[in-house]
Amino acid sequence: MRRTTLTWLCVIVGLGAGSVATRGQELIQGAVNRASLGSEVVLDTVYIPPGEFMMGSTPEEKLWATGIEGGAQPGTERESYEGEQPRRMQMDYGFWMGRTEVTVGQFRRFVEEAGYVTDAERPDGRTQCFNPKWTSYNLTTQVTHPWEPMPGKSWRDPNFPLPLRDDFPVVCVSWTDGRAFGEWLTKHERAAGRLPDGLEYRLPTEAEWEYACRGGSQESSYFWWGNELSEGEGRFNISAVDFLPDRKQKWPLASAPWSDGFAFVAPVDHFGERGHNGFGMADMCGNVWEVVLDHFDPTGGHEALNIATENYRPVCRGGNYFDVPGNARCAVRLGLAGPHYSDSRDGFRICLGPPRSIRK
Repeated sequence: MRRTTLTWLCVIVGLGAGSVATRGQELIQGAVNRASLGSEVVLDTVYIPPGEFMMGSTPEEKLWATGIEGGAQPGTERESYEGEQPRRMQMDYGFWMGRTEVTVGQFRRFVEEAGYVTDAERPDGRTQCFNPKWTSYNLTTQVTHPWEPMPGKSWRDPNFPLPLRDDFPVVCVSWTDGRAFGEWLTKHERAAGRLPDGLEYRLPTEAEWEYACRGGSQESSYFWWGNELSEGEGRFNISAVDFLPDRKQKWPLASAPWSDGFAFVAPVDHFGERGHNGFGMADMCGNVWEVVLDHFDPTGGHEALNIATENYRPVCRGGNYFDVPGNARCAVRLGLAGPHYSDSRDGFRICLGPPRSIRK
């Protein structure tokens, strides 16, 4: 296992009793920090050491993504957001990343304790949800999409055509909501004496996210396991051969040629060890888009936190349960409509690391 020495105070909490590591104590890749949210709800983050990685994708990867197997729509700007070529990035500090996306049950504890109201639940709020009346794209006549903005829907009811579970990733939450969760968890853990100065819970930066997604690989591969889509079977939840609830059809257009068991979201970490990358992260590709801290730059991601001065749009990463294979790679990145936008395909993963300043 890779090891590194941290130069600031940190908390290592095991599966049982926790202990506080002192300055200079050696940390091991994969060390678990466990936050107790109350009511027997916990949130695990996993230690990721410093290192290097390649951000972005090659022209060959973009061609695959928009080809017959990748299935992404050719001729759009989307792939250009990954940069012209992969760029070597340096992660010169260690941090902890949520093993999974934040779940419905974890988010509920935050809402209960903080009395928080999400953007979608505010008086004029709405969130992008699946329209159960949708049957097809009707591509040769009038194109119709399965998603539309809906008032009265939120993380409590994302309009899924199936029962909501506490171990589903929370969706219909915005960049603002994700930041509020991190601020609450920081205060909660610090008040309990489990979080020393110099660390905070927050959304990951875009560089932290892609470094964590690639799992320690220094190659520019399409997925964290390599370039072959066929090796993704049993590893991630994307558009595949799964019937929509109460129907005899799957999502149209390109899909993985197997059943992953879920037409919509999967429970977090459903795929177990096979679904873990080299850092032990689950669901880094697929399941739900993960909103990160950076503001979107259409020319590509940044090594340092990217902050826009006006008209900023948060970045989301990783693809989702509805995406074709070419849209659920390590390098895929999109800009959201704004900091208060939410969608039933979007969630977030929490990071524990050094503070990062950004305006509201």
